[in-house]
Amino acid sequence: MDKNGKEQIGVSKNVEISTDKFKQILENKTEDINRLLAGFLPQEVGEQTTVISAVNYSVNAGGKRLRPIFLVGTNELCGGEGIADPLVAAFAAAIEMIHTYSLVHDDLPAMDNDKYRRGKLTTHAKYGEAMGILAGDALLNLAFEIAAGALEKEKEPERILAGAKALSILSVKSGIWGMIGGQSVDVEKTGQPFKEGTLDFIYRLKTAALLEAAVMIGGVLSGVTKGEADQLGQMGTAIGMAFQIQDDILDITGNEKVLGKPIHSDEKNHKTTYVTLHPVKKAREEVKRLTGEAIQILLQFDKKKGRDATFLIGLVDLLSERER
Repeated sequence: MDKNGKEQIGVSKNVEISTDKFKQILENKTEDINRLLAGFLPQEVGEQTTVISAVNYSVNAGGKRLRPIFLVGTNELCGGEGIADPLVAAFAAAIEMIHTYSLVHDDLPAMDNDKYRRGKLTTHAKYGEAMGILAGDALLNLAFEIAAGALEKEKEPERILAGAKALSILSVKSGIWGMIGGQSVDVEKTGQPFKEGTLDFIYRLKTAALLEAAVMIGGVLSGVTKGEADQLGQMGTAIGMAFQIQDDILDITGNEKVLGKPIHSDEKNHKTTYVTLHPVKKAREEVKRLTGEAIQILLQFDKKKGRDATFLIGLVDLLSERER
């Protein structure tokens, strides 16, 4: 609490923000991303209208928009123009479309076979399995179309090089060395007992890789050094690991109405998670440790760049205590 009795968000005594103010800032940034995405969505015309409708439905189904918010916020922290920069805006939209495609495919009968997400029918449940597959494929391609299209408009060599680096990061972190690689091992090992090292591998690739991409791209597009980009990647890893472990906790302790999806789905699908290998108390301690690790890196950038990391610190802290 502050001296006026207001609840505070932030683990550092030097970085505090009232909960009401933080929630309003987060809501505003989420709406900014929603408007940005709307501007990139295709019009529902032509013979392929159904798949375009499925694409738009998937993106408009809602979500926290964490990856684009982290991308834009990190860019601003490192001295960039944020969403006002067309290249940053394009990559922010692209990374959310890649994340959305991964969810569309995760929900398919061959994967998690979920009928609801965020309280709404999943894409395959509404449009059919074949169209769900194609909608995911379309979102992945649309993401790179948007990013490459923005890069094509750049004229300055430094900007072109930064955009090329960002495109490489996005490709690697969403592919077989990142998200898809982690997902493939997750699918392969479902129903089988395995050690914590394998779970760590799955989480680092399946969940953390795209968050690593978000913060690294935000930094790269602002002109950070390779060492600083790597440091941002470490922060993304910590955020992603904490996020996934918190997901595991919520699958056991969460409220279905709050979550917008069924609980105990991991148990139903015979998946090994952090909370099947450790008690919930230990899982919560690990979330706290990883959150602290990410915040320490943010504080370093706050000091180094002379920018205000308060919002990002509050966001990382909030994610560690989320209920959905």
